[in-house]
Amino acid sequence: MKEDILSLVPKFELTRREFVVTSLTAGFALAVQPISAQTITTDTEGLTAGEVKIPVKDGDMPAYRAMPKDGKALPVVLVVQEIFGVHEHIKDICRRFAKLGYLAIAPELYARQGDVSKIENIGEVISKVVSKVPDSQVMADLDATAKWGRDSSNGSTDKLAITGFCWGGRVVWLYAAHNPKLKAGAAWYGRLAGNSSELQPKNPVDIASEIKAPVLGLYGEADQGIPLDTVEKMREALKKGNSSSEIIVYPKAPHGFHADYRASYRKEDAQDAWKRLLEWFKTHGV
Repeated sequence: MKEDILSLVPKFELTRREFVVTSLTAGFALAVQPISAQTITTDTEGLTAGEVKIPVKDGDMPAYRAMPKDGKALPVVLVVQEIFGVHEHIKDICRRFAKLGYLAIAPELYARQGDVSKIENIGEVISKVVSKVPDSQVMADLDATAKWGRDSSNGSTDKLAITGFCWGGRVVWLYAAHNPKLKAGAAWYGRLAGNSSELQPKNPVDIASEIKAPVLGLYGEADQGIPLDTVEKMREALKKGNSSSEIIVYPKAPHGFHADYRASYRKEDAQDAWKRLLEWFKTHGV
């Protein structure tokens, strides 16, 4: 009888003991080695920072949280991982936000499907883990993360924003259509169009008119994985909605131009985009 009941549960709804990732990995994912000498490291002075557990309906999801030590009613920024999971670069992004007065939280959104930090080959990262992560699960986990920030860490979800990189950039667009309480988003070189699947049924271009919060898209002209024609399609699709979202394309910038730990890093473009992100958030009340 027990097996019959479990067979009715969607595959992504696992029991508490079936979470594959129960704690975050220190350092960088194996797939991103070697690490660049220009990697930025932000200290924790004046911050409360470290791993936390986010209660979700089927267990506890590990996440990285950073915030000012004495902050109250802090604006909340959900930080969505690259394809490589919540490794050291994503943690550092959280600390950068915390230094500016934000509560930043990066949930490990692959926690049920697998630990990508131990996989060296990016093709295996995609085939073994990322392709098995349902969009519906991601949206629910981000909702739970925002709630946790409000209830447990002096966060104010009246001032809620989201940013994400690569895989997380796509998620930002989807979440801006999903959560009507979101104030602003910033999507770094996230895929906009392409193949869909049962678990990832829609791309950002498909839901552009449904986006509720203003999203700032930050893209590179030389990104070989995101054709410029899809960027233009997204711009046109956004005109059918009322989100006031915008997309900026940096000339000659490759995919991952903000990733200071990789050779793709372009310092001038990354700094300009970060400045624009902060201005975007402030303009929209975060």
